[in-house]
Amino acid sequence: MMQLRTLILTSVMLPWMLSSAAKEKHMRKPKKGTMSVQNYDALQDAEPAAPRELPTCLLCVCLSGSVYCEEVTPEMSAVPSLPKDTAYLYARFNKIRKIRNQDFADMATLKRIDLTGNLISEIEDGAFSRLPHLEELNLAENRLTKLPALPAKLVSFNGNFNQLKTQGVKATAFKKLTKLTYLYLGNNELAAVPQLPESLHVVHLHNNRISTITDETFCKGNTSHYLRTNMDEVRLDGNPVALSSHPDSFICLQSLPIGWYN
Repeated sequence: MMQLRTLILTSVMLPWMLSSAAKEKHMRKPKKGTMSVQNYDALQDAEPAAPRELPTCLLCVCLSGSVYCEEVTPEMSAVPSLPKDTAYLYARFNKIRKIRNQDFADMATLKRIDLTGNLISEIEDGAFSRLPHLEELNLAENRLTKLPALPAKLVSFNGNFNQLKTQGVKATAFKKLTKLTYLYLGNNELAAVPQLPESLHVVHLHNNRISTITDETFCKGNTSHYLRTNMDEVRLDGNPVALSSHPDSFICLQSLPIGWYN
Protein backbone atom coordinates (compact mmCIF):
# COMPACT_ATOMS: atom_id res chain seq x y z
CA MET A 1 0.00 0.00 0.00
CA MET A 2 2.86 2.39 0.93
CA GLN A 3 4.60 1.69 -2.40
CA LEU A 4 1.39 2.51 -4.29
CA ARG A 5 1.10 5.93 -2.53
CA THR A 6 4.74 6.77 -3.30
CA LEU A 7 4.27 5.90 -6.98
CA ILE A 8 1.14 8.09 -7.24
CA LEU A 9 2.84 11.05 -5.46
CA THR A 10 5.87 10.79 -7.72
CA SER A 11 3.77 10.70 -10.89
CA VAL A 12 1.93 13.87 -9.81
CA MET A 13 4.78 15.95 -8.30
CA LEU A 14 7.59 15.25 -10.77
CA PRO A 15 5.94 16.86 -13.82
CA TRP A 16 4.96 19.89 -11.69
CA MET A 17 8.55 20.35 -10.40
CA LEU A 18 10.03 20.06 -13.92
CA SER A 19 7.52 22.57 -15.27
CA SER A 20 8.29 25.08 -12.49
CA ALA A 21 12.05 24.80 -13.02
CA ALA A 22 11.72 25.32 -16.77
CA LYS A 23 9.51 28.37 -16.26
CA GLU A 24 11.97 29.92 -13.79
CA LYS A 25 14.89 29.36 -16.20
CA HIS A 26 12.92 30.92 -19.03
CA MET A 27 12.22 34.06 -16.97
CA ARG A 28 15.88 34.47 -15.92
CA LYS A 29 17.31 34.32 -19.47
CA PRO A 30 15.96 36.88 -21.92
CA LYS A 31 15.30 35.76 -25.41
CA LYS A 32 18.04 36.38 -27.93
CA GLY A 33 17.74 39.82 -29.51
CA THR A 34 15.74 41.42 -26.65
CA MET A 35 16.96 44.25 -24.43
CA SER A 36 16.42 44.70 -20.72
CA VAL A 37 14.65 47.83 -19.45
CA GLN A 38 17.86 49.04 -17.78
CA ASN A 39 19.93 48.71 -20.98
CA TYR A 40 17.25 50.44 -23.04
CA ASP A 41 17.13 53.40 -20.63
CA ALA A 42 20.93 53.70 -20.69
CA LEU A 43 20.90 53.71 -24.47
CA GLN A 44 18.26 56.43 -24.53
CA ASP A 45 20.33 58.62 -22.15
CA ALA A 46 23.56 58.23 -24.15
CA GLU A 47 24.61 61.19 -26.37
CA PRO A 48 24.06 60.57 -30.06
CA ALA A 49 27.20 59.93 -32.08
CA ALA A 50 28.47 62.94 -34.07
CA PRO A 51 27.56 62.71 -37.74
CA ARG A 52 30.45 61.73 -39.96
CA GLU A 53 31.75 64.36 -42.38
CA LEU A 54 30.54 63.70 -45.88
CA PRO A 55 33.28 62.63 -48.31
CA THR A 56 34.19 65.47 -50.69
CA CYS A 57 33.00 63.61 -53.79
CA LEU A 58 29.53 63.17 -52.26
CA LEU A 59 29.33 66.81 -51.20
CA CYS A 60 30.85 68.10 -54.45
CA VAL A 61 31.18 66.83 -58.02
CA CYS A 62 34.45 65.08 -58.88
CA LEU A 63 35.15 64.55 -62.54
CA SER A 64 38.46 63.64 -64.23
CA GLY A 65 40.74 65.56 -61.89
CA SER A 66 38.31 68.46 -61.41
CA VAL A 67 36.38 69.12 -58.19
CA TYR A 68 33.31 71.38 -58.33
CA CYS A 69 32.09 72.65 -54.94
CA GLU A 70 29.96 75.64 -55.89
CA GLU A 71 27.21 76.93 -53.57
CA VAL A 72 27.34 73.71 -51.57
CA THR A 73 24.53 72.73 -49.19
CA PRO A 74 25.11 72.36 -46.28
CA GLU A 75 27.24 75.49 -46.51
CA MET A 76 30.98 75.00 -46.82
CA SER A 77 33.07 77.06 -44.39
CA ALA A 78 36.49 75.47 -45.04
CA VAL A 79 38.42 73.98 -47.94
CA PRO A 80 37.36 70.31 -48.25
CA SER A 81 39.76 67.37 -48.36
CA LEU A 82 40.64 66.81 -52.01
CA PRO A 83 41.38 63.65 -53.96
CA LYS A 84 45.11 63.27 -54.55
CA ASP A 85 44.80 63.66 -58.32
CA THR A 86 42.91 66.98 -58.19
CA ALA A 87 44.17 69.43 -60.81
CA TYR A 88 41.29 71.94 -60.84
CA LEU A 89 39.32 73.13 -57.80
CA TYR A 90 36.23 75.30 -58.15
CA ALA A 91 34.85 76.22 -54.71
CA ARG A 92 33.07 79.44 -55.62
CA PHE A 93 30.27 81.16 -53.71
CA ASN A 94 30.52 79.36 -50.40
CA LYS A 95 31.36 80.66 -46.92
CA ILE A 96 35.01 79.69 -46.64
CA ARG A 97 36.65 82.05 -44.16
CA LYS A 98 40.28 80.98 -43.90
CA ILE A 99 42.90 79.14 -45.95
CA ARG A 100 45.29 77.09 -43.81
CA ASN A 101 48.71 75.71 -44.67
CA GLN A 102 47.42 72.13 -44.53
CA ASP A 103 44.49 72.78 -46.88
CA PHE A 104 46.62 72.25 -50.00
CA ALA A 105 49.55 70.37 -48.47
CA ASP A 106 50.90 67.61 -50.74
CA MET A 107 48.55 68.60 -53.58
CA ALA A 108 51.30 68.98 -56.17
CA THR A 109 48.89 68.22 -59.02
CA LEU A 110 46.86 71.42 -58.57
CA LYS A 111 46.93 73.76 -61.57
CA ARG A 112 43.92 75.98 -60.88
CA ILE A 113 42.18 77.16 -57.71
CA ASP A 114 39.04 79.29 -57.91
CA LEU A 115 37.67 80.56 -54.59
CA THR A 116 35.63 83.47 -55.92
CA GLY A 117 32.82 84.82 -53.76
CA ASN A 118 33.68 83.43 -50.34
CA LEU A 119 34.32 85.16 -46.99
CA ILE A 120 38.09 84.63 -46.89
CA SER A 121 39.81 87.18 -44.67
CA GLU A 122 42.97 85.24 -43.81
CA ILE A 123 45.40 83.04 -45.72
CA GLU A 124 48.34 81.51 -43.88
CA ASP A 125 51.60 82.47 -45.55
CA GLY A 126 52.58 78.94 -46.62
CA ALA A 127 49.15 77.93 -47.96
CA PHE A 128 50.26 77.94 -51.62
CA SER A 129 53.99 77.35 -51.21
CA ARG A 130 53.82 73.60 -51.93
CA LEU A 131 51.97 73.93 -55.23
CA PRO A 132 54.73 73.84 -57.86
CA HIS A 133 52.32 73.54 -60.82
CA LEU A 134 49.70 76.10 -59.81
CA GLU A 135 49.08 78.44 -62.76
CA GLU A 136 45.76 80.13 -61.96
CA LEU A 137 44.62 81.50 -58.61
CA ASN A 138 41.30 83.34 -58.30
CA LEU A 139 40.53 84.98 -54.95
CA ALA A 140 38.14 87.65 -56.23
CA GLU A 141 35.21 88.88 -54.13
CA ASN A 142 36.56 87.99 -50.71
CA ARG A 143 37.68 90.00 -47.65
CA LEU A 144 41.45 89.90 -47.94
CA THR A 145 43.56 92.76 -46.62
CA LYS A 146 46.90 91.09 -47.39
CA LEU A 147 48.38 88.41 -49.63
CA PRO A 148 50.53 85.38 -48.78
CA ALA A 149 53.58 84.22 -50.76
CA LEU A 150 52.49 83.15 -54.24
CA PRO A 151 53.81 80.14 -56.22
CA ALA A 152 56.54 80.87 -58.76
CA LYS A 153 54.79 79.43 -61.84
CA LEU A 154 51.61 81.46 -61.47
CA VAL A 155 50.28 82.72 -64.83
CA SER A 156 47.07 84.42 -63.70
CA PHE A 157 46.14 86.02 -60.37
CA ASN A 158 42.75 87.60 -59.66
CA GLY A 159 42.35 89.58 -56.45
CA ASN A 160 39.58 91.94 -57.61
CA PHE A 161 37.00 93.12 -55.08
CA ASN A 162 38.84 92.55 -51.85
CA GLN A 163 40.18 94.97 -49.23
CA LEU A 164 43.86 94.68 -50.12
CA LYS A 165 46.03 97.40 -48.65
CA THR A 166 49.54 98.49 -49.62
CA GLN A 167 50.98 97.36 -46.29
CA GLY A 168 49.45 93.91 -46.88
CA VAL A 169 50.93 93.43 -50.36
CA LYS A 170 54.72 93.40 -50.48
CA ALA A 171 56.24 95.63 -53.16
CA THR A 172 57.99 92.55 -54.57
CA ALA A 173 54.99 90.20 -54.22
CA PHE A 174 54.74 89.76 -58.01
CA LYS A 175 58.20 90.81 -59.18
CA LYS A 176 59.69 87.30 -59.09
CA LEU A 177 56.74 85.63 -60.79
CA THR A 178 58.40 85.42 -64.18
CA LYS A 179 55.46 83.63 -65.85
CA LEU A 180 52.74 85.95 -64.55
CA THR A 181 50.70 87.20 -67.52
CA TYR A 182 47.41 88.44 -66.06
CA LEU A 183 47.18 90.45 -62.83
CA TYR A 184 43.82 91.73 -61.57
CA LEU A 185 43.84 93.94 -58.47
CA GLY A 186 40.88 96.22 -59.17
CA ASN A 187 38.48 97.48 -56.50
CA ASN A 188 40.82 97.30 -53.54
CA GLU A 189 42.50 99.84 -51.23
CA LEU A 190 46.01 99.93 -52.68
CA ALA A 191 47.81 103.28 -52.42
CA ALA A 192 50.78 102.26 -54.59
CA VAL A 193 51.52 100.07 -57.60
CA PRO A 194 53.56 96.96 -56.70
CA GLN A 195 56.60 96.05 -58.80
CA LEU A 196 55.46 94.38 -61.99
CA PRO A 197 57.25 91.50 -63.74
CA GLU A 198 58.29 91.83 -67.39
CA SER A 199 56.04 88.91 -68.33
CA LEU A 200 52.79 90.84 -67.70
CA HIS A 201 50.39 91.37 -70.59
CA VAL A 202 47.43 92.71 -68.59
CA VAL A 203 47.33 94.59 -65.28
CA HIS A 204 44.15 96.03 -63.76
CA LEU A 205 44.51 98.47 -60.87
CA HIS A 206 41.28 100.44 -61.25
CA ASN A 207 39.23 101.74 -58.31
CA ASN A 208 42.00 101.79 -55.74
CA ARG A 209 43.62 104.69 -53.83
CA ILE A 210 46.69 105.17 -56.00
CA SER A 211 47.57 108.87 -55.94
CA THR A 212 51.00 108.84 -57.56
CA ILE A 213 53.12 106.91 -60.02
CA THR A 214 56.70 107.41 -61.20
CA ASP A 215 58.73 106.90 -64.36
CA GLU A 216 59.80 103.57 -62.84
CA THR A 217 56.31 102.21 -62.20
CA PHE A 218 55.87 100.80 -65.70
CA CYS A 219 59.02 101.94 -67.51
CA LYS A 220 62.71 102.49 -66.81
CA GLY A 221 63.14 106.18 -66.26
CA ASN A 222 66.88 106.10 -66.85
CA THR A 223 66.55 105.08 -70.51
CA SER A 224 64.29 106.18 -73.36
CA HIS A 225 65.17 103.11 -75.45
CA TYR A 226 63.34 100.62 -73.25
CA LEU A 227 60.06 99.25 -74.64
CA ARG A 228 57.69 97.07 -72.67
CA THR A 229 56.50 94.97 -75.58
CA ASN A 230 54.52 92.41 -73.58
CA MET A 231 52.24 94.92 -71.84
CA ASP A 232 48.99 95.13 -73.81
CA GLU A 233 46.52 96.54 -71.28
CA VAL A 234 46.77 98.79 -68.21
CA ARG A 235 43.80 100.05 -66.18
CA LEU A 236 44.22 102.84 -63.64
CA ASP A 237 40.81 104.53 -63.84
CA GLY A 238 38.99 105.25 -60.60
CA ASN A 239 42.18 106.28 -58.76
CA PRO A 240 43.02 109.79 -57.49
CA VAL A 241 46.19 109.85 -59.62
CA ALA A 242 46.32 112.54 -62.35
CA LEU A 243 47.88 110.84 -65.36
CA SER A 244 48.52 114.18 -67.06
CA SER A 245 51.02 114.96 -64.30
CA HIS A 246 53.13 111.95 -65.30
CA PRO A 247 53.65 112.22 -69.08
CA ASP A 248 56.77 110.03 -69.12
CA SER A 249 55.36 107.23 -66.99
CA PHE A 250 53.93 105.35 -69.99
CA ILE A 251 56.50 106.20 -72.66
CA CYS A 252 57.67 102.57 -72.86
CA LEU A 253 54.18 101.16 -73.44
CA GLN A 254 52.66 100.47 -76.83
CA SER A 255 49.34 101.99 -75.72
CA LEU A 256 48.12 104.34 -72.99
CA PRO A 257 46.05 103.07 -70.01
CA ILE A 258 42.43 102.28 -70.86
CA GLY A 259 39.37 103.62 -69.02
CA TRP A 260 37.86 107.01 -68.21
CA TYR A 261 40.11 109.61 -66.59
CA ASN A 262 39.48 113.15 -65.36
